[in-house]
Amino acid sequence: MRIKLKLIVLFVFVSVLNANCQSSQVSTKETEVKSKKKRKKKKKIKLPEIDLTHWKVTTPGGNGKKPQEVSPPEIINYATNESLKPYMYNDSTRGALVFYAFPSKATTANTKYSRSELREQMVSGENNVNWTFKDGGYMKGKLAIDDISKDSEGKYHRVIIMQIHGRLTNEQRDLIGEKDNNAPPILKVYWDKGKIRVKTKVLKNLSSTPEEMLHEEAWGDDEGFNFEQEVGFGKFTLEVEVSDGKMVVILNKNEFKVYENIHMKKWGVFENYFKAGNYFQTRDEGAFAKVRFYDLEVTH
Repeated sequence: MRIKLKLIVLFVFVSVLNANCQSSQVSTKETEVKSKKKRKKKKKIKLPEIDLTHWKVTTPGGNGKKPQEVSPPEIINYATNESLKPYMYNDSTRGALVFYAFPSKATTANTKYSRSELREQMVSGENNVNWTFKDGGYMKGKLAIDDISKDSEGKYHRVIIMQIHGRLTNEQRDLIGEKDNNAPPILKVYWDKGKIRVKTKVLKNLSSTPEEMLHEEAWGDDEGFNFEQEVGFGKFTLEVEVSDGKMVVILNKNEFKVYENIHMKKWGVFENYFKAGNYFQTRDEGAFAKVRFYDLEVTH
């Protein structure tokens, strides 16, 4: 009787032990499956959905005198372009396109600052086809400051993240005897110490003739405008909409700055193009800026 009782107890003990082992194995397998799923999620690659077929990029690279410029169709393959990758590359964890700039010797004409900045091309690879305010235009970008250096006083450097740049037609250039087609920018949008600041142009003499208005010195800077919201290093949305005699800048669909005045009307003499990216505003040694663009679109 005792032997039977011992055998029963032993059988129950072995059954319980086996059940615990099986349960432990199932639990371990479940943990391993969950861990693999987490690893897969972490490795998920996100790419920015930005169509670059109508953009040219200028970077601080180049031959030390002229900056690097890459136009369509070459710009489409920026991710595999070894000379371009240091200045324009994907952040695959955030799904953003990063523009990196620092003070280099390679700058564009009429400026001392370096840039990694896109320039709109309405016709791919062509700079001579542009638009007027009467034609109208709309640009929208979702972006964030990735990283930026500070000056000797501990204040963040400034960077221009969007522009509308004026341009002389070939006929206008020849009429006033200029060497190139450069005209002033009617819009500069800055990231300035965590806030968005807007600068535009005003005509100094409202009685100027159309020919006189073509000269850069005919235009001066306005006092500027700061949006109330502080964007800091967070993601934000900027929209720029232009029509005949009017320009509107919108931050996060919440704050609006409207320019509708005689200066906007007079600006109709120029052709224009949109710009977006990282136009770095310092020559401080060791300075740098990185700007992330998640989305960028332009329509006319």
